[in-house]
Amino acid sequence: MNRRNHLASLVGIALSAGPLALPCAAAPARGGPAGGDGPDRTALRAAVAGLPAAHATSAAVRVGGDAVWHGSSGVRDLATGRPALSGGRFRAGSTTKVVTSALVLRLVADGRIDLDAPVQEYLPGLLSPRFGPVAVRHLLTCTSGIRSAGGKPWAQEYAQRLHTVDYREHVAAGIALGPAHEPGYAQRYSNIHYTILGMLVEEVTGRPYAREAERLVLRPLGMRHTSFPGTDPEVPGPHNRGYQVVRGADGAVEHIDVTRWNQYDRFAAGDMISTTADLERLVRGLVRGEVVPGPQVREMFTVPEVGDPAGATMSAGLQRYESPTTGRVVWVKTGSRYGYHCALAVGEDHRRSLAYAVTSTDAKGPGMDRVGEAVLKATFGL
Repeated sequence: MNRRNHLASLVGIALSAGPLALPCAAAPARGGPAGGDGPDRTALRAAVAGLPAAHATSAAVRVGGDAVWHGSSGVRDLATGRPALSGGRFRAGSTTKVVTSALVLRLVADGRIDLDAPVQEYLPGLLSPRFGPVAVRHLLTCTSGIRSAGGKPWAQEYAQRLHTVDYREHVAAGIALGPAHEPGYAQRYSNIHYTILGMLVEEVTGRPYAREAERLVLRPLGMRHTSFPGTDPEVPGPHNRGYQVVRGADGAVEHIDVTRWNQYDRFAAGDMISTTADLERLVRGLVRGEVVPGPQVREMFTVPEVGDPAGATMSAGLQRYESPTTGRVVWVKTGSRYGYHCALAVGEDHRRSLAYAVTSTDAKGPGMDRVGEAVLKATFGL
């Protein structure tokens, strides 16, 4: 039985942060073509208006499918106050998992990977004898029982932001903890599942994950501004700068520029840089079967049955949300790195798609993104 979760928890919203005066003027919201029936455009304009503010310095929204709406607001950087780039690149965080899922499912369609085969057959020696057979499907749906070793405090992460940390270290640390539950019993979302899937892709194909993702997913969908930077800490091309709000011991608030960051340890779970146009191409291309054939793409819109009474909401790369007030269903995947929050989404009937990016000032905290909540509601009538 699927668990109904609140939209606020889906995108990590907290509504308690108040306004903060920043040293630059807000750029006006900019909206694109509006013809035809579609989302609540007034609500969309309101959602991205008023930036920069305490919770974000910029936002860009792209609605496609049966209706088209583009909007942006805020600033490119706090130092100059230049208007935000509506098509700028950003750290896409865990939306990388959608690409990884599509890549794995494409290899399934090509007969290179068997979803029901144990990952131990593809990566012998990776899992300790404490683990029973973990199917590839368990990794895709985050039901493997493999634990994550957890993260580091903000100060430590920031101090090491330009260091290269091998993602294999995170995998080894998580595996050393032993299984949290039997494969398939419960769903526990964490990066380790998709990091291992990236390793599996490399083992099966004999080529780097990034190269295969570009060849089989990005290039066919025309995602020309999406990349995997690896150890490079820069965001390539035009982009809005990301900031993290840090409160000192004296209570003073400081905006720390976190744009430059080595994301190598995120690998196939969160290393991607993209644009709203490319994320919207991704979700539209998937529902049209342009990369993954129908029998496999259905895995991305099927939530697994689990024994845990808490149920499950994640499929192979996406999350199902059903509005408790309207009953409407939307499939979403959010992504966050320090300074950046984004999401891609599509309605249950696949007619309307959405991609948004916000330079959130607390992108990894409980107050991740109030803009996203408002945008999702306005786009899909939730």
